[in-house]
Parts: sequence; structure tokens; C-alpha cells
Amino acid sequence: MGFSRLLKKASLAGAFFMSAIWLSAAHALCPAPSSLQPAQVQRVVDGDTLRLSDGRSVRMIGLNAPETGKKGQSAEPFAEAAKRRLQTLVDDSDGQVGLLVGKEAADRYGRTLANVYGRNGANFEAQLLAEGLGYLVAVSPNVALVDCQAGAEQVARQAGLGLWRNSPVQPATQVNRSGFAVVSGRVSDVQRNGGGLWIELGDALVLRVAPNLLSQFDSASLLRLKGRQIEARGWVIDRSRRGGLKAGQARWMMPLTHPVMLNTTSN
Repeated sequence: MGFSRLLKKASLAGAFFMSAIWLSAAHALCPAPSSLQPAQVQRVVDGDTLRLSDGRSVRMIGLNAPETGKKGQSAEPFAEAAKRRLQTLVDDSDGQVGLLVGKEAADRYGRTLANVYGRNGANFEAQLLAEGLGYLVAVSPNVALVDCQAGAEQVARQAGLGLWRNSPVQPATQVNRSGFAVVSGRVSDVQRNGGGLWIELGDALVLRVAPNLLSQFDSASLLRLKGRQIEARGWVIDRSRRGGLKAGQARWMMPLTHPVMLNTTSN
């Protein structure tokens, strides 16, 4: 089944059939490679993290699930649902999974970065994305499945599943804390300098493409974004806490880690 046909079929289907529709295409669109690293899951930590029997923690590539309640904070919407769904996927695989470790094999916390597959060959990240239980994220160089996973999220978004039942996209003017966010706004200016390429959304938020990532983007198109409405996603940084905020600069900054993290609209 072609992906455009999958999206059309999914948009006409009820939520009851969504998992089955996506699962039928998951093997074709996100096929498991011939060689995977076998692993036994000890426990599911949250919607995008597993603890293995050998002591390793695995952070799943391409998926950012809502945060579970930590340090006295309340869990984000669908955080527990994402954790339960991942637990079900693990249980259905008898706790045995296959890992495709990323080109960047570990994050700054020492967790293994990997795409995770069940015994049936289906990609766990794509299944959670297709059910609206997490956001697509792409951080170079671990972007081998970005197109497939972007399509999976689109299934959920068009059908209004999970996180997309009520739009999580917030205006850039409403950003008021650090952490992951999906934002929208109109570009007021675009500048390029030694620090990379900067896309300003008024006085509220600036998006940054670092110099080492510019080659992955169409810089010419980015420089023509002034006046365009855009949507972006990533981890917001409070620049005032770093002591480097200058007069006239936006307090909030969002680094863009891959072109899929930025979308333009027709408005």
C-alpha cells in the first residue's frame, strides 16, 4: 500500500482501526534491518525509555513521549498512556527486542540511543507515533528512520489521535518555560552570522540552526522565510539563565536539529 493511500484510509477510519491499519504498513515502511542487536527488557521506564536486563538504559530514537510525573510534578497528558502502550508492545514481544543502535550511540546521560523493534519486526517508535503517543523528533546523525516516522506521526495527526486530539501547538508568544514544545508563529526576521542561522518569531522566540548543521538545511529557503507562518518543534532554552542574554534578544531559544523539525504553512 502506498503511503498516500495509507493516510487517506487512516483518515477515514475510526480510532479502533488505527493501530491495525498502521501495523499492516509498519513492516513495509519501517522494515527491520537484517541485523539487529538482541536485548531483553527488564522494565519500561516511560514512553520512550527502556531498562535492559544487562543494565543499559535505552532512549528510543525519533520519539519524544510526554513526561511522566517526576520530582513532585504532574505527568503531562498521555504520558501514562504512552508508558502503558510501550509496556504492551514489550509484553507482546515477550520482553525480547531488537536494537538498531544509532550512529551516535549514546546521549550525555550515558543512555544507549537506538531504534527498537519487536519480535514481529515492527518498529516501536513508529507505532507509538501513529497512535499519537509521542512527538517525532530528529537529532542528527540519528535520522535513519526520520521519513518513516514522520509519516507515522502524520497518521495520528490527521486522525486526531492521542496528543493530536486537541492541538498541542502553542503560539510562540506563549512560550514561558524550558522544555520540549511545538510552536507556531510568523517570522519577523532571519539572520545569518558566525553563530549560525537565526529565525526570529517576534520578540518571543528565536530558532537557531547551528553552523555544523546548516549543510542539512536549504539555507536559501530559510533566508526567505520572513513574513511566513511556520511551525517548529524542539527543546526550548532559557537564555537568561546562561547569562548571555543581550538587550533586544529573545529570552527563549529553540535549536533546530534537523529540517523535519521546521514546517512552513501557506499563510
